[in-house]
Parts: sequence; C-alpha cells; structure tokens
Amino acid sequence: MARIKHIAIRTHDVAKTAAFCKEAFDLEQVGAGKNGIYLTDGHLNIAVLNFRPLVEGETMKLGVDHIGFQVDDLDAAVARVKDVGGKALNERNQVDPSDPSKAQSYFEVKCVGPEDQIIDVSSAGWVGAK
Repeated sequence: MARIKHIAIRTHDVAKTAAFCKEAFDLEQVGAGKNGIYLTDGHLNIAVLNFRPLVEGETMKLGVDHIGFQVDDLDAAVARVKDVGGKALNERNQVDPSDPSKAQSYFEVKCVGPEDQIIDVSSAGWVGAK
C-alpha cells in the first residue's frame, strides 16, 4: 500500500506562509526545495511552494496543489497509475536526498490522475516524513 507522505501548498509568499504554519501549528522546518520550504509534524511533510508558471500537462492553483505518495516499487506504482487511467508527466528523476538545507527535488515521477489531479510518486520519500 502506498503511504501519503507529502502535501503541497502553493502560495505567492513562501516565507510568510511557512512562518504562519510553523507558528500556528508548531511545524518544524526540515528542508529547502527548489521552489519552496519543507515543513513537518514528524509524520507528514508539507511543501510550501512558490506559485510559478505552468509546466506542460500540469495544473496549478493556490492552496492545496498536489499530494505525494511514497511507494516500495516505483515502476510498479507508475504502471498501475497508467493502467487505471492516469499518466506520467516525466521520465524517472534520479533522487538522492542529501543535505536537507540544500534545494532539491524529492519526487521521482510526477503523474496526473483521471481529472488532472497532480500526484508525486517517490520510492525515496520526503524530508521530515516517516
């Protein structure tokens, strides 16, 4: 079974939104992303991401933008997504989580569900999520 490990929030002001989440809910900052800041409650990762121009095939909205699943077998999970009507938007990214203070990507394949839901799939997982 896949595990929900990552929820992404899009905002125009990453620092302000991250500060709000840390102060209001005692979340801990655990890393930097290429487009934002990663926070955690110790179980689930929240990515506070910059609202940016669209990437082909991907929708984008302010607020909750996408969800990420950690899986044991990435290839099998992506094949299953395709079998049930979804598609992959990219070839597999090589992910090597290292120093969380350095900007990096954690998802390996970005997928789209049947009604354009964006889903990150990773076997490596996300910083701060257990």
